Amino acid sequence: QVQLVESGGGSVHTGDSLRLACAASGRTFSPSHMGWWRQPPGEPREFVAGLSWSGDVDYADSVRDRFIISRDNDKIAVYLQMNSLRREDTAVYYCAAGDARYRSTTNLKRFDWYDYWGQGTPVTIAS
Repeated sequence: QVQLVESGGGSVHTGDSLRLACAASGRTFSPSHMGWWRQPPGEPREFVAGLSWSGDVDYADSVRDRFIISRDNDKIAVYLQMNSLRREDTAVYYCAAGDARYRSTTNLKRFDWYDYWGQGTPVTIAS
């Protein structure tokens, strides 16, 4: 079984920064891509940032130039550096991964292109 575990969430103030981490455990797999999604209260889950192992990187317009996604080259892990946080960034943040076993191409912004999901870590931004 593949498990993705997020960490680093918490409560901060506007303008602060947080760094989220996502590490895979359990059954080994080869990611084609990994990404971060978030779900604000009462809203659908939305794409935040993603990267593919082949070098693609993309961000939602709302976080571009504020957030940075990166990967760990030695293990299956991704990170999300979040800067200049705003109230509207408040959400549960989810890590997700696409398995290369099932994916010959990547589509970072497609919800159904991810095979594994973490439990989520809440991020709350207060004024």
